Amino acid sequence: MKAQQIERTAWYGTRFRVRYQESDQMGVVYHANYVNWFEIGRTEMIRTLGFSYRSMEEQGVLLPVIGLDLKYKLPAKYDDYITVWTRINNFSSIRLHYEYEVRREERDAEVQTQPDNREVVSNTEDLPGELLVTGSTQHVWVNADFKPVRLDKCVPNLYDALKRALSVGRE
Repeated sequence: MKAQQIERTAWYGTRFRVRYQESDQMGVVYHANYVNWFEIGRTEMIRTLGFSYRSMEEQGVLLPVIGLDLKYKLPAKYDDYITVWTRINNFSSIRLHYEYEVRREERDAEVQTQPDNREVVSNTEDLPGELLVTGSTQHVWVNADFKPVRLDKCVPNLYDALKRALSVGRE
């Protein structure tokens, strides 16, 4: 039987200001920092869904990055107010793919967020701000020996909980 796949969840946004240490001599965000921001986005998204990478690791599964893609549109700069928007593009018992958009928001804009600076938006067209970077990461479920595993077989409670959490609002 083929494993069920879930495609394209809502976007989960994590907001913060660009720190001085993240900019380079040209006055723009150093390119590698966007990869770190992607990690922040996916970690906070999973946390919003009620899980943590730590709890996954404690259950014996890891989720290493096996692929990465970035497209730079415009640079972020020191003190910009940005949001890293993250969504799961594909989820199965074997793989997990994330999609990202980094957007700059107006400094004076009144932004309605949850107390922890996170927000959820259903449609890409509704994402606020100026698009700076798009990207994606591909991941595979592995055990502590970095051998591929099927999440539905090795940690079925985690698989079922993630599947339920990701299906909310998709009917």
